[in-house]
Amino acid sequence: MKVIFMGTPDFSVGTLEALIEAGHEVVLAVTQPDKQKGRGREMQFPPVKECALRHQIPVFQPGRVRDAECIEELRKQHADIMVVVAFGQILPKEILEMTPYGCINVHASLLPKYRGAAPIQWAIIDGETVTGVTTMQMDEGLDTGDMLLKTEVVIEEKETGGSLHDKLAAAGAKLCIETLEGLKNQTITPVPQGETTTAYAKMLDKQLGKIDWNQSAAAIERLVRGLNPWPSAYTGWNGIVMKIWDAQVAGDSGNGKSENPGMIVRVEKDAFYVQTGDGLLKVCELQIPGKKRMDAGAFLRGNEVKAGDVLVLF
Repeated sequence: MKVIFMGTPDFSVGTLEALIEAGHEVVLAVTQPDKQKGRGREMQFPPVKECALRHQIPVFQPGRVRDAECIEELRKQHADIMVVVAFGQILPKEILEMTPYGCINVHASLLPKYRGAAPIQWAIIDGETVTGVTTMQMDEGLDTGDMLLKTEVVIEEKETGGSLHDKLAAAGAKLCIETLEGLKNQTITPVPQGETTTAYAKMLDKQLGKIDWNQSAAAIERLVRGLNPWPSAYTGWNGIVMKIWDAQVAGDSGNGKSENPGMIVRVEKDAFYVQTGDGLLKVCELQIPGKKRMDAGAFLRGNEVKAGDVLVLF
């Protein structure tokens, strides 16, 4: 098929490469404009642009995909289908209906669950044990189009947002190729999504990582994993921000109570334990400003931490 590919971040790259490897003719890669990043504020290409240039695929970076000149640029490609993977802009009806096979989206959840911008992280935070990828025929709603194919991915006990991202990106790339073959061979029957009891997977921001020690140890542990590597879960210690990268649920406090949430109740050689609203959280890996990530043992060897200290944001 002649394909217009629309995507921006790392998650999109595997699908673009899979389309190329499967022999589809990617006539155009559409991605978000370059952005300034880092202390030097140097312009950085989106990952999809980098991939497209490596494969000598033309790149188009519209500021607003709804603009008339953008729509005309897409139309003159005479593509059979558009494949959209985490592009980052809402597509108007004129684009959705432009090609014979329409616009196919690769979404990182088992729709209709976890519609929205951050389905990978929210599945972990909410304690799901299974997630997956769905391909859908896009419509004008937010992730509401008819479902085409699905594949499941198990969420492991120590799964992080980063590790699950990579698994789902690979699963989505494979599923996209299967979807295009099924559409071409007319072996797929679209299925309407219907309603969902799951809230939209809202976009992540740094504020989400602020640990509320009144929550249970299990909920905080999932937050730590879900927000690893970005934006990270954090708390306050000794007047500075402490990021927590790895933690374990460690049972109750020994007295059957959940008083003083945020208080360090026990310090060992390689870890310390924090009281939560329900149970103890064992902190195993962390980071403080100006330092790299380190295991708790290394942190404790260089810093005085004692039972009775309270982790609280200043």
